[in-house]
Amino acid sequence: MLGQFSFFDEAENEADPDDVPEPTLEEVEKYRRKKFKGQREELLKKLPHDKVICKLDDEDLSCPQCDGPLVPVGQEFIRTEIEYIPAKVRVIDYYRESYECRSCKKTDKPYFEKSPTPYPVIMHSMASPSSVAHVMYQKYVNALPLKRQEKDWENLGIKLSRATMANWVIVASRDWLMPIVDLLHKKLLKEKYIHADETRVQVMNEEGRKNTTDSFMWVHGTYDGSKTPIRIFEYQPTRSGNNPQNFLKGFEGYLHTDAYAGYNKVSEITRCFCWSHLRRYFVDALPKDIKSSEATLPSIAIAYCNKLFEIEKELASLEPEKRRMKRLEQEKPVLDAFWSWVDKNAHLCLPKSKLYTAFNYAINQKEGLMNFLKDGNCSISNNLAENSIRPFTVGRRNWLFSASPKGADASAAVYSIIETAKANGLNPYEYLKFIFKNLPGVQFGQHPEFLEDFLPWDPEVQSFCKKSDN
Repeated sequence: MLGQFSFFDEAENEADPDDVPEPTLEEVEKYRRKKFKGQREELLKKLPHDKVICKLDDEDLSCPQCDGPLVPVGQEFIRTEIEYIPAKVRVIDYYRESYECRSCKKTDKPYFEKSPTPYPVIMHSMASPSSVAHVMYQKYVNALPLKRQEKDWENLGIKLSRATMANWVIVASRDWLMPIVDLLHKKLLKEKYIHADETRVQVMNEEGRKNTTDSFMWVHGTYDGSKTPIRIFEYQPTRSGNNPQNFLKGFEGYLHTDAYAGYNKVSEITRCFCWSHLRRYFVDALPKDIKSSEATLPSIAIAYCNKLFEIEKELASLEPEKRRMKRLEQEKPVLDAFWSWVDKNAHLCLPKSKLYTAFNYAINQKEGLMNFLKDGNCSISNNLAENSIRPFTVGRRNWLFSASPKGADASAAVYSIIETAKANGLNPYEYLKFIFKNLPGVQFGQHPEFLEDFLPWDPEVQSFCKKSDN
């Protein structure tokens, strides 16, 4: 709740009256923030520039000394400003022309032909590719609920109800996004490394369940080094291990997760647990009344974890096999020392205390925490999945729940496309608009291979949807 209240005074909290001439050179205690030459030019170079020349009025174009005419002799640069141009809405009315053959018209077999027209993103609707993409982008990237979007559309001159927008999201997701997500799912299962995580979501009107019952949104993604990054969200009513078991059927490789036992149902995989999770347990166990500089059991454990992460940063640029060898050389001694320390000190903490929980987690999950040493492409943490699911948890604070299972499925599809777009360096809005503009009318039902042209790493998709700052 604190985060929600702070939203309203964000401008006041973030404003710095001493930082008006931007960018400036600012000192914060002993830290000095540097500016580089041309910083403003670098920031604005990709934006269109308009030149405004300030001139004298016609009645002032005379010399006050001799009354002779004043003529321009040069220009002086004064300043640069960023102008905000509000969005505009326009209506496009499609017509098509009819053609006839004048020669055949004179015969008993007249010939007529009509020009082709673009396929609509939603049949019998005033939705356009850009409007549907905008609604999805606002809700799933900017976390702007449909209720607030309704007001924005009204300010632009059109009364667009949240029910209409919800219908756009559900229908467009079902018809155009889910087929792409299904293809991404098939490709994900062929990967050797997958990161997974899950979080709660409240879904209304689930059959046989109370509206207050927790449902779950699962996310599965490729590893950092994948040439075809994929992030897939899946809504499920429960947290049962049957869900990842079914979703990952056919996958054989390394699965990065937390220690949730439900993933044990996934067969033919090697589980890699997250050292960030373990570190968090010891952070939670830090005594609140002791200075951070004092050596305590939690602080010692955290220091071991920090050392491992420090070495990981140094090895990040290495090839996988070289990284694996260096891990054995540099990290294995740290790990051996850590586990020896755990064995010696685990009995010193009180049962049911936070420190006991941290030690117990480490001891019980030792094998999974050590498995990252087996392959250079394995990660020491599951931060990739957690970072992928974070936009969902942020959005959830604003829209609170999904109104129906269909809505939850649609949300999963949209998040899958958006997060996969981000992972591939695409502008999510442009990618959504590209799909809605070009996929309707494509016979991918009869020719599934046509969907390959709409995957985010396709050269044409990259060309049209690449982020402008890349």
